[in-house]
Amino acid sequence: MMQDRFNDQNKRLTEFQANVLVVCPSCGDGAQATVDYDKQKARLLCPKCGYNKEATTETTVLGISGHWRMAAHQYFSAMLKLQQPFKNEVFWAYNQEHLAYLESYIGAKLREHKDRSHFTLLEKLPKFYHEAKNRTALLKLIHKLKQLPTKP
Repeated sequence: MMQDRFNDQNKRLTEFQANVLVVCPSCGDGAQATVDYDKQKARLLCPKCGYNKEATTETTVLGISGHWRMAAHQYFSAMLKLQQPFKNEVFWAYNQEHLAYLESYIGAKLREHKDRSHFTLLEKLPKFYHEAKNRTALLKLIHKLKQLPTKP
C-alpha cells in the first residue's frame, strides 16, 4: 500500500509483543502466543490441532531470575509466523497490527517524525527497512505475509 505521508506515532516494539502469531510446534499451522504480564502467565494455543500450553513469565536471563517482559512467543521458543527472508536479512512482524504499522511506514514517500526518544520501534529497525530502494520489494513481501492464514 503506497501512501504519501506517514506520521510517526512513536510506537515501541513492546506495544505489539503481548499477542504474537506463531508457527504451532505440533502441527506447523498458525497459532497464537499471548502473555498477561499482570497475571504472569503466557499461553500458546493452536486452533487447528488444539495444542495448548501455558507458561509462567518467570525466566532466568543471564543468571538473573525474574518475571521478564518478553514477547509472548519467547516464553515457548516458538517461531514467528510473519517472517520472510529478505536479501541477507529477515523481515518480521509480531502480528497483523505490527505488520500494518510497518507497511504504512515503508509505503510512505514522506516520513514525518516528531519528538522521538531513541526507543521507538522505527529507530530500532535495521537499515534495510528504511531504504527507498527496498520499498517496492518490501511492500510485495508484506502483501504476501498479509495473505497468510493468521487468524487463530
